[in-house]
Amino acid sequence: MASSTPQTKQKKKMKKEKSYSLQDLKTLGHQLLSSRSHINNAPILLSFISPSSPREHALESLLSLQSFFVPLLSDLPPSSSKAFASAKKDDPESVYRAWLRSKFDQFVNSLIDLSICSESEEALRDVSLDAIMEFVKLGKGGTFQSATYHKLLRSMVYSTSSDDFLLDLLVLKFFNYMDICYFTYISLEKLSRNFEATNIADNKNVRSNDDGEHVSGSSSAELAIHKMYNILSRIPPLEGEDGKPNHEMWSQLGFSSKKADHKTSFGSLLVEDGAEKLKCNSEVLPTSYVTKKMKLKFTKAWISFLRLPLPLDVYKEVLVSLHQMVIPYMANPAILCDFLTRSYDIGGVTSVMALSSLFILMTQHGLEYPNFYEKLYALLVPAVFMAKHRARFFQLLDSCLKSSLLPAYLAAAFAKKLSRLALSVPPSGALVIIAIIHNLLRRHPSINCLVHQVIERANRANSDARESDGAPNMFTRKPGVDLFNNEENDPAKSNAMRSSLWEIDTLRHHYCPAVSRFVASLENDLTVRAKTSEITVNDFSSGSYATIFREEIRRRIKQVPLAFYKATPTSLFSESDFSGWTFGLGQSDKENAGTNRTSETYTCEEDDYKSPKRKRIECS
Repeated sequence: MASSTPQTKQKKKMKKEKSYSLQDLKTLGHQLLSSRSHINNAPILLSFISPSSPREHALESLLSLQSFFVPLLSDLPPSSSKAFASAKKDDPESVYRAWLRSKFDQFVNSLIDLSICSESEEALRDVSLDAIMEFVKLGKGGTFQSATYHKLLRSMVYSTSSDDFLLDLLVLKFFNYMDICYFTYISLEKLSRNFEATNIADNKNVRSNDDGEHVSGSSSAELAIHKMYNILSRIPPLEGEDGKPNHEMWSQLGFSSKKADHKTSFGSLLVEDGAEKLKCNSEVLPTSYVTKKMKLKFTKAWISFLRLPLPLDVYKEVLVSLHQMVIPYMANPAILCDFLTRSYDIGGVTSVMALSSLFILMTQHGLEYPNFYEKLYALLVPAVFMAKHRARFFQLLDSCLKSSLLPAYLAAAFAKKLSRLALSVPPSGALVIIAIIHNLLRRHPSINCLVHQVIERANRANSDARESDGAPNMFTRKPGVDLFNNEENDPAKSNAMRSSLWEIDTLRHHYCPAVSRFVASLENDLTVRAKTSEITVNDFSSGSYATIFREEIRRRIKQVPLAFYKATPTSLFSESDFSGWTFGLGQSDKENAGTNRTSETYTCEEDDYKSPKRKRIECS
């Protein structure tokens, strides 16, 4: 006999739904709860828990089955497969308990499908999630049922439908409890480890999830990574502003069993999760111990996730938020050095976004990166002044050049590179450059010679040095030749110390008034620290055409050049300004102007562009 087709099954299901009214389902539920003899009502109610069932039917069946299974959780076997394997045929009770376990697993799977399906009504998805989390909380013996919770998260990650609503419910209702966050990190770490990143990178065709289910296509893999990142990024910080954990425990709501009631406030974590079992015999767990365990799980989850082949948009989001959302809460942030150095070596905008986290590791966690300044020097290109995260980049650039231990050639190279960029960047970028160069000249007095570099003196010094070494003089140059090599990526080979900041002097005549006014700040003697102060780069780092325009229209100008005419002028100059000369066209000239313009131009070109003299009118 041929198997039933999906259309046949759907027709049978619709026929069954029509045969049971809402009142019939209520009767079946009351019978199931009242007597064990009506246990066969459970499969009937289970058939109505699906996204395709009417909302009232699904909700009534859900509530009845939830009320039926909650008191039986402590008596159910650990799993249906083990229960059927160990059940004795001559023991009806063990067979009955194994059958109950299989129906409970079917009920949980139906609830997960109902809560994840985006076609289901939001109210029904909300109730389904509450039922799942109640089973997760009670579990067996009142301990946290991590297997059921992991199944929920895994289904969310590998689902092809949108999980925004379900994730919002988790964040709103459950992510403010520390034990929920703890097991969320454990599940995400397991999902990341079992993602088979190498298979996705090589084949991009088939991948297996934790249950052996195959998902095809690289787009499905990218979607799963997006969802894992959404869950990780939505978990609240581990510690509050006071440095103490700010999460309550889920077990304090009073839903845990008597066995867990007399445990510590961290008692809900006394459950085996994989190869590890969290145990503590003391009645009160110290805050430092709780924080340490949470940081450890937090670190493992993020490290496992960062090893995946992240899509470009997720990769950029991670780099932008890593220094605020991840590094402060990791057990050992130094383990991110490989990920960040690889990102920093990519170049371009990616390096700009990785700079924040890398700077924190270098200044606070002892990371050594020998080529850091060479890579930073290579990032100074015109495109960075239009990047989205340019404000943070300029702040870090100023902070990285703050140390007085920097060699003079390095400070000079950055100052010269920035001054060259001032010729091609927008006015907002020129303002930032002036501020950074101002700080460089004040911090490093040895490079103030770049402000008024005398070419003859520099050539004479180089020539004397070469002659004393017995080498030919190869450094003599003509006035106006700049030895600075703008194409060189190594600051030590750029010859910045033999140049001058002539580009900054050109900004005195910049078309933007804000730039021409601000460049005057470099005229002060910045070597006198007592009379000068550093400029806050943050005030200029996020500037744009709009900010400059707003500042200009706010300025109160005391004197403004005005021109007022009672009648519209017909010529550029009046005849009274130049007596004896006329600049207007006569009547005949006006008539012949259009016809003779082409011939006059042609005559001028033949006469080697000699313009005709104006006709002089003698005064009477």
